[in-house]
Amino acid sequence: MSGMIRSLPALAGLLGAAGVVLAAAASHGGDTHLLGNASLMCLVHAPALIAISALGERNRLVVYPALLLALGTMIFSGDLVSRHFYGSGLFPMAAPTGGMMMIIGWLAFAGVSLLRPKA
Repeated sequence: MSGMIRSLPALAGLLGAAGVVLAAAASHGGDTHLLGNASLMCLVHAPALIAISALGERNRLVVYPALLLALGTMIFSGDLVSRHFYGSGLFPMAAPTGGMMMIIGWLAFAGVSLLRPKA
């Protein structure tokens, strides 16, 4: 599990880079509604994953909410990007599925954060 915690900053870096690329694409004639929202989700969750990885040394359970946040962000943003470039989503209900994963990830993080780590 500690390997997964250590990989969160790398995943955050990828999400952050994707967020910047999507913001640039949106500002240079892209669809600001789709690409801008995808960028926002990536750029909001990237630093959150970095912060969560720092907490992972004290409470290893945070890796599960972090994975939900990361996967939900990728599905949600990926669906918006797919709609922009290909005219259709990743799969039916992809954006709502990704969004629900992010919501559940944040709620799980709140719950896990209340647990006392084992000494």
